[in-house]
Amino acid sequence: MTRRAIGAQTLRVPVPGGYAAHMLKVTTETFTPAPASHVPVISHVQAWQGFIAYLTPLRLMLALGLASLGALLLSPIFATPLPVLLGRTLFVGLLGLLAFSAAGQWPRRLPQWMARWLLQVLVVVVAVPGATLVVYLIAVGGDIESLLRSPNRLMGFMWIAGSGLLVAPLLAMGALYRQRDAEARSEALRFELERSELERQALDGRLRLLQAQIEPHFLFNTLANIRALVETGSPQAAPVLRSLIAYLRAAMPRLQDETASVGDELALVRAYLELMHLRMPDRLEFRIEVPADLQVLRCPPMALLTLVENAVRHGIDPSEEGGCIVVAGALSEGDRVASLWVSDSGVGLAQSSGAGTGLRNLRERLKVFYGPSARLDLTENSPSGLRAEIRFDV
Repeated sequence: MTRRAIGAQTLRVPVPGGYAAHMLKVTTETFTPAPASHVPVISHVQAWQGFIAYLTPLRLMLALGLASLGALLLSPIFATPLPVLLGRTLFVGLLGLLAFSAAGQWPRRLPQWMARWLLQVLVVVVAVPGATLVVYLIAVGGDIESLLRSPNRLMGFMWIAGSGLLVAPLLAMGALYRQRDAEARSEALRFELERSELERQALDGRLRLLQAQIEPHFLFNTLANIRALVETGSPQAAPVLRSLIAYLRAAMPRLQDETASVGDELALVRAYLELMHLRMPDRLEFRIEVPADLQVLRCPPMALLTLVENAVRHGIDPSEEGGCIVVAGALSEGDRVASLWVSDSGVGLAQSSGAGTGLRNLRERLKVFYGPSARLDLTENSPSGLRAEIRFDV
């Protein structure tokens, strides 16, 4: 028996961009053996529960079955009737099992030099001849002198005790090996589950840090658009501001929603595009064409919104003629791979300022959310514009 000592391991998560580095501290368990003198003492109730729990029907049947087999093998050399011999071997086998189970629980504290498994084997070695002696003392009415004067009884005692001493320790060692092996597998499985949970917590923390960087980026860009309208004295400033307030009231509760779906994201995209359409009604058109079976899939908050905002800011806004934004999606490869894309007819990748903080962080968030196979591809549209496509396994 060992005590689990808990150590701490620190996982540092760097955050890209101009924000200060953040650190996510994850505590992992490391298991180191402790000295026997520091092993926690279990209570009497726990000891009795462990003693009874070990005596499973399978173990009882195995002990009695081996005892019965021993009686059948010894019966040709015994003058004793088989039922009597069977009763003796069954008693010895059952008592050996009880002794093995009891030694696994008592004494509750062992000396530092004594291992629990060694005590169990030694107890079985003593219990088997002791149980055989009890059987023969019962047969002679407790007269030990009569037992010592009978060569046949002494020979029977030696055969049963010797056979038990040959087989019982081997069985005890085998049982201990299987028990330790099962405990090791259980411990390995538990550690793997804990490690997976810690990794999930680390990824969740990383996703929150990246998302915290995305949200102010989006808000600052939108407020900059409103400021430009106000500075130019545009009559659209007040309606755009009202639309922004209404949009934020609906959008903010969803920004931290980890169970958001593609449909929820499309609602935010539609509200944002309507807001941008108020700002430049003659220069922006949009369509949303995402199938219903795609809208139920999980989606990182503000993933599509980041692509749409990028299309407006770097594609439509710099273009003198404006353009059209299409948000669409499809399933491919036997409905195993989902694709969501935002396509615009703006100035394209060559004339835009390239990928900014939003797209860099979106790539990180997609891999955290969907796994390493998720990706974000940017391709040129013909004759102009850009297509940003998210692909991930369903």
